[in-house]
Amino acid sequence: MSGSVDQLAVGLVQARLFWQEAEPNRNHLAELMDSAPGCHLYVLPETFSTGFLGDQGRPAETLDGPTLAWMKAQSLERGAAIAGSLALDVDGQRRNRFVFVDEGKIVAHYDKRHLFAFGGEDRRYVAGQDFCTFDWRGWRIDLQICYDLRFPAWCRNRREFDLQLFVANWPSPRVLAWQRLLQARAIENQAAVVGVNRVGEDGKGIDYPGASSAWDALGACLIEIGRGESVGRVVLDRSAIRSVRETLPFLADADDFRISSIDDE
Repeated sequence: MSGSVDQLAVGLVQARLFWQEAEPNRNHLAELMDSAPGCHLYVLPETFSTGFLGDQGRPAETLDGPTLAWMKAQSLERGAAIAGSLALDVDGQRRNRFVFVDEGKIVAHYDKRHLFAFGGEDRRYVAGQDFCTFDWRGWRIDLQICYDLRFPAWCRNRREFDLQLFVANWPSPRVLAWQRLLQARAIENQAAVVGVNRVGEDGKGIDYPGASSAWDALGACLIEIGRGESVGRVVLDRSAIRSVRETLPFLADADDFRISSIDDE
C-alpha cells in the first residue's frame, strides 16, 4: 500500500501476550488483526513477542530473526504497515526497539530512550540516543515507547509531527497516569496521539489494564478500549490536525531549548 492519505485508518491491537513465547504471540496477534481488516496501520504493544523483560535468560532476536520476518510478511499480506517494539540484539547490544514496517521493509526504527530503571530495564538494554520522526503516506510520525511518555521535553513537538505513537506494557496501578499523559501529549504538541497497551498478567505477576486510546490535536478522546482484548479502529484526519495548528498557532510560542547532548536537527 502506497500513496498519501488524508484519512488514516489505524488499528490499535490490544492483546494478551504469552510470556516468553514469540511464536504463539505472533500467531495470536495475526488472528486479532484478522478481526479488523482494512487498516492502513496496525500498532502492536511494546515487546509484543515476549512480554516486558520476557527475553530474560534467552537469546534476543536479531534483525534477520523470525519476528521481524513475520512483521514484513504481515505488512505484505495485509497491504498495511505493522508497528511495535521487541527485544533485539543489534551489534551485540540488546535494545528495546520500536520497528515500523511497510511493504515488506523496515521504514523506521526507534530505540527506547528512557529505560524503566524502577523495573530493571536499564540493566537489560542499551538506551537509545536519537529521536525517530519520519514521513510516511503524507503523515509525519514520531515513535515513542512506554516510559518515554512521562518525559514531555523528550516528546515535545519540535519535529513537526502529525502523529505520535506510543507502545507500552503499562501496569494497572498507574493507568490514570497513562490516560492523562497521552491526552497531555496530544494537547501540548497539537498532534494526534495513539497509545497501545497490553492486557492480562505477565510471567512476573504484573497486571496490565489495556486502556489503549487515540486522541486528536485538541486532546479529545477519539477511542478508548477497556480491559479486554480488542482491535480498536480509529480514523485520523490530517487536515483537521493541521487546521488546529493554523487556527491556534501555539507551537510557534514554545521555548527554544534542546535536551543536552541530543542533536535533533
